[in-house]
Amino acid sequence: MKKYLKKLMASGIALTASAVLMIPSAQASEGIDTSVVNEAWGLPTYVYGGGLNDAQIEETADLLGIDSMDNVASVAVTGEDLQNYLGTGSGNTASMISSVLVQRENEGHGVNVINETPDNITQITEEQYINAAITAGVEDVTIMVASIRPVTGESALTGIYKAFDVNGEDLDQDRMEVAQEELETTNQIAQENADEEEFDSSRLDQAIVEIKQQLAELRDRQDELATREEIEQIINDALENNNLQSVISQDQIDRLLAFFERYQQTGAIDSAQVRQQLEQLSGNLRDRFGDAWQQAEDSGLVDQIGNFFRQIWEAIRGLFN
Repeated sequence: MKKYLKKLMASGIALTASAVLMIPSAQASEGIDTSVVNEAWGLPTYVYGGGLNDAQIEETADLLGIDSMDNVASVAVTGEDLQNYLGTGSGNTASMISSVLVQRENEGHGVNVINETPDNITQITEEQYINAAITAGVEDVTIMVASIRPVTGESALTGIYKAFDVNGEDLDQDRMEVAQEELETTNQIAQENADEEEFDSSRLDQAIVEIKQQLAELRDRQDELATREEIEQIINDALENNNLQSVISQDQIDRLLAFFERYQQTGAIDSAQVRQQLEQLSGNLRDRFGDAWQQAEDSGLVDQIGNFFRQIWEAIRGLFN
């Protein structure tokens, strides 16, 4: 009988695991329809890494779901762009591989990023891209990111800036530079804690959002920027809110402190658009698990799991009757 019960339980666990894997991600998206022309930008903008040859440009376009190059406005992002937008970098175009497809969306849409090649862009999360893009002044866009081979993915942010530039929308250089610093800082901290059992990169992403929101609220209340001590307290509170207080080291907190001291000196701190985009990102992060479970309920998957375990219970009862 014990063997029979173990077999039943193993079957139940296997079904549950399969069911969980079947739950679609709340971040899932259909991507960008390149047959649609946006009234503000016209065609979606394909910004490919300047280090790609012609065949690789086509391969990357396929990864981004571009059926025909006639359906997009295409342009390379180069080392010169890296220097122009960020005032830094080696200017080595050959190393720029990651590419983006960007489409302007209606007001209120928010910033949505889809990583089409998670096996090749493994370090930077979609939310890290979104957070940094919002800092730079990007709003109401869908962005698809892809790479034909493993890369850090940091240069994709420059491609986003290039898409705005070629469509006549100027972004503030100081904010772009701070956004790059944000991406590098958060990615480094995430990689340093990747093997920690208690670390979750999505909780770090949410903590970054909360710190930005609290700094903006403090700025409103006292009509002046936060002191170094106030910033550190806000950082510690956000880490605790997201159960990261025992994971993030003091050295990492110091790096966040240095970044946010510079962040609050930019126009992002007073931007109503930034606050709106951050609110949407925060809602997406918090609702991710709940949305996935709701989708399972809507599809009847939860009922199926419940029915299966009720059948197991009835079978167990039957053994003793």
